[in-house]
Amino acid sequence: MSDKTITTLSGAIRAGLSCACPRCGEGRLFAGFLTLRPRCEHCGLDYGFADSGDGPAVFIMFLAGAIVVGAALITEILFQPPYWVHAALWLPLIVLVTLGPLRPMKGLMIALQYHHKAAESRFGEGP
Repeated sequence: MSDKTITTLSGAIRAGLSCACPRCGEGRLFAGFLTLRPRCEHCGLDYGFADSGDGPAVFIMFLAGAIVVGAALITEILFQPPYWVHAALWLPLIVLVTLGPLRPMKGLMIALQYHHKAAESRFGEGP
């Protein structure tokens, strides 16, 4: 059990981007590429609260789309290469800019959810 607890927003962001536990910053968050562990092996935090949904994928899609489409348009306007050159250039770039940041972005969303004590909305409950 750890006595170190992350209390600042910058600490939560750092822990999330490094895919570490949002409470202690030392335990690993993921068991697989995007599969969460059941709990932190360092401080014991139960990751049952974590539900990042499609948020990380949506942010990455918008960013990756802007990067790849912008680069492809600039390349087409300046050089007018054949289609096979576009495929050779942009398919690997698409894989890099989508899969590369997906895990850290999911970690960030979970860390921010923990830091801000975000929970599912409860309809019909009074204040």
